[in-house]
Amino acid sequence: MKPHSTQTPIPAVLTIAGRNFLADPAGALFLEEDGALIIADLHLEKGSAYASRRVFLPPYDTRQILATLAQLIRLYRPRLVVALGDSFHDTGAGERLGTEERALLASLQQGRDWIWIAGNHDSERPDGIGGQFLDDFSLGAIRLRHICGPLAEGAGELTGHLHPVAKVRGRGGLLRRRCFLSDGRRSILPAFGAYAGGLNIRDEAFSGLFATAEARAHVLGARGVYPFPLQHCLPE
Repeated sequence: MKPHSTQTPIPAVLTIAGRNFLADPAGALFLEEDGALIIADLHLEKGSAYASRRVFLPPYDTRQILATLAQLIRLYRPRLVVALGDSFHDTGAGERLGTEERALLASLQQGRDWIWIAGNHDSERPDGIGGQFLDDFSLGAIRLRHICGPLAEGAGELTGHLHPVAKVRGRGGLLRRRCFLSDGRRSILPAFGAYAGGLNIRDEAFSGLFATAEARAHVLGARGVYPFPLQHCLPE
């Protein structure tokens, strides 16, 4: 890996089941030894889904998401990309995906393996989308799936689904930011989608998933990723 310049956001190291991932401020994990780039909850075509219900948002969310992903692929040059479910906002997202966006996605997939993990929003494979569609996938002892599940002794897990955000007190006052939530065994990735939103990590939906004493929110900032102990994060 080339060193980052002072103008480039600096990733943090996030250790899961003994393996060191780079946690990028864009909301992705990169496992350099396997060349694996991991993202969660893209929710492609959420804007067009809202438009069909006459809730009008700027219709550029898919283009923005893929452009950000393209930047990460240029930076890390992964051999494998794994999307941890809810990559498409609904079962009609593939049909609404524009010609330019389809072409960009195809170009990103070229020359590397690409795995789509099934989520609760996209349990059915869209037509004409490259890559492999699976219920889960493993990188050694680390299981990649959409929703947290039981963990065997010594195993690790990467998931999405809950869209974690942390509310913390910084130098400039209270901040609410997307984050990785991790305790060294499992990590829930932030939502990568432009309109995906987020759930406060002090919500009861996260209860029981993490060893509280070890849990950290790795908060996404403009210049880097910053760890906060879970107990220092604030409820809504």
